Amino acid sequence: MSFKDAVVTISGLNGVQANELIYFEGGASGVALNLEYGIVKALVFGGANSVRTSETVKRSHVVMRVGVGANILGRIINPLGVAIDGLGDIEFESFNPIEKKAPGVITRKKINQPIETGLKIVDSLVPIGRGQRELILGDRKTGKTTIALDAIINQLASQAKFRDAVSCIYVAVGKRMSEIVRIARLLRQKGAMDYTAVVVARASDPASLQFIAPYSACTMAEYFTYKGDHSLIIYDDLSRHADAYRQISLLLRRPVGREAYPGDIFYLHSRLLERAVKLDFAYGGGSLTALPVVETVQGDVSAYIPTNVISITDGQIYLDLNRHQEGIRPAVDPGLSVSRVGSSAQSKLMKKLAGSLKLELAQFREVEQFSKFGSELDPTTRSLLLRGRLMVNLLKQGRNTPLPTYKQLAMFYISSSKFFKENVMAVEGIDVDAYFASLFCFFEIASLMVPTKVALEKQSNIERAELIDALLGTHLRIFLNVEQFQVNHAKSMTKKNELRLINSSLYGDTVDSGLKGSAPVSENIL
Repeated sequence: MSFKDAVVTISGLNGVQANELIYFEGGASGVALNLEYGIVKALVFGGANSVRTSETVKRSHVVMRVGVGANILGRIINPLGVAIDGLGDIEFESFNPIEKKAPGVITRKKINQPIETGLKIVDSLVPIGRGQRELILGDRKTGKTTIALDAIINQLASQAKFRDAVSCIYVAVGKRMSEIVRIARLLRQKGAMDYTAVVVARASDPASLQFIAPYSACTMAEYFTYKGDHSLIIYDDLSRHADAYRQISLLLRRPVGREAYPGDIFYLHSRLLERAVKLDFAYGGGSLTALPVVETVQGDVSAYIPTNVISITDGQIYLDLNRHQEGIRPAVDPGLSVSRVGSSAQSKLMKKLAGSLKLELAQFREVEQFSKFGSELDPTTRSLLLRGRLMVNLLKQGRNTPLPTYKQLAMFYISSSKFFKENVMAVEGIDVDAYFASLFCFFEIASLMVPTKVALEKQSNIERAELIDALLGTHLRIFLNVEQFQVNHAKSMTKKNELRLINSSLYGDTVDSGLKGSAPVSENIL
């Protein structure tokens, strides 16, 4: 046996099969990949010191397997199923192959149930259904991981529902350990770690572990799917997974193709993502939703790996660097983002409200480009631009703050109402986020938040629409009065701060003397 860069060449290992697990004399393990005449080339799951030359190798007579079971939830493990969080070993229910044939057409069912991410722009414009494969792509530091984590955090609401809870698997490929610790800490703080497992292949780990990480995690997620439950898996990210496979293929001396990737790079990801499924009720009715992440360079979506994964998945969420730098978060570009099957899982109300929203944003983007070339705009164009900017602000959302679906419905319905267009939009410089936050508090105080969905679904009722408009009018008057009070208070505090500065310059350390007692000199100056 000879060893070089995590690839070993073994002679005399007769009868071994492809992807078979093998064991080395020193205790390390590996998997057979290349079967050549008289020799076998295999990957070693360990560092340079894990095996020695001329070491004895034994067959296991089984393909590569990983432990599965409900006990992985709440744990941080490596692709071999070994816990690395210091909480002890994991007791698995069974061991399943990491490579598995994708479900056939007969076993599948049409996607008809949504998986809410809690992000307004995603759930309305780029909806995701259970069993769908939706790609998240964009440049570095544009919020790709944040969207994936928000989707996990938002599944907390589904945990109380029988047979509707979603178990989550987050796969980190090629990430630093400090970043993985930050992600695990965030999930624990949000209460999401109870139904989430984190599978880790660090940047310092061998390429062999980074290569098998997505397949091992997919097998773990399939355990819940084939029990009739629902699971969500995040592959973060497949660009680094492709790089690891390219490194392995070069070491195995396989023929190279475009950008030095091997010829089967497409099959590498297609056989993984095709395992996402919505099963028919005759086969349990479970689902496995996949959200792969791919990194682009300078927004080039036509690069090799991005185009491969785009052609495999059912749509993509594209994050634009320019929008991110402008402060629009999430930086989702509605023009380049699409969900091919997710709309069939949307509720009728959300589909109706989102339909008008898409049209308004498309018109706004077109008019905004032309408005840059001219200074004089007609009233209709100015109104359209104002409406578009309000919609863009409406879709903004802070990180790790998912919004329940019923609140999203209320926001979209109210923003499309006649009252909002004629009254709220007439208020110059209104803060949309503050307005809706105040409105939800007002509804909750008025005990109206629970039947909101029922009220919206019956919006054709004239009396109910008039009641909602009356409530919106009452709230707007309260909101504007409070806002005016805050403005006056801010002006008052500014004046007091100026007074402190003047007193400080006149009296030295006795800064507050003009506020607590008499300060004739400073008062005369003011």
